[in-house]
Amino acid sequence: MAVTDKTIVLITGANQGIGAAVATRLAKEHNYHVIIGSRALENGQKLADDLKSQGFSAESIQLDITSDSSIAATTTYLTSTYGHLDVLINNAGILLDGTNLPLRKLFDTTLSTNVTGSACLTESLLPLLRNSAQRPRLIFVSSAMGSLAHSLNPSVPWYNGEYKAYDASKAGVNILTANYARILADKEARVNSVCPGLVKTNLTGYVAYGHSPEIGAQRIVELATLTGKDSDVTGTFSDKDGPVPW
Repeated sequence: MAVTDKTIVLITGANQGIGAAVATRLAKEHNYHVIIGSRALENGQKLADDLKSQGFSAESIQLDITSDSSIAATTTYLTSTYGHLDVLINNAGILLDGTNLPLRKLFDTTLSTNVTGSACLTESLLPLLRNSAQRPRLIFVSSAMGSLAHSLNPSVPWYNGEYKAYDASKAGVNILTANYARILADKEARVNSVCPGLVKTNLTGYVAYGHSPEIGAQRIVELATLTGKDSDVTGTFSDKDGPVPW
């Protein structure tokens, strides 16, 4: 099967952690052509080369979602190479709470990456998603820590934590989901937010009690495909165990 006959998915921040696990599962289990977006091209290339050496379809692309020129270059490449995009997974994100950054710098940097970067990339790629011959899928990797309901619930384990910038950014990601579910409704797109849970990745400092990136990827992979009970799901916020309150 030629690459152009496969489902084409772009995953941001896919050279490691959850993004790499999603790319691997979509390539191996669903025969997708996975485009691994990473700020350093060589980091994504390692995963792409490994997948290709096993007979799967993958490539790496340099993509920094905080750079307009990088987003433009990605859009130009995808337009000229494929002319469409079937799935976009906005996975790239940062967590800087707990560092010594001044408060304004902490919020500006976090929101610029997690919200503004994802919004700018999605908006740039919107025509390519509309060009998909399938129902396009758009997934925002969020967090239950961005749930307004959970933030007021003393029983959640992070209730007393100080993650204000990260929490605010993931609440912003969720409203992007709601907006694009509306914007792409005429295309019957599937637009959803996913919480991967607490995962052992670089973002969490490889926290000992987190689960594996493969488990974190589970719900993302389910919503990136058009099979099973979730093939018609859109405008939702969920994790591997079910709905997450907005």
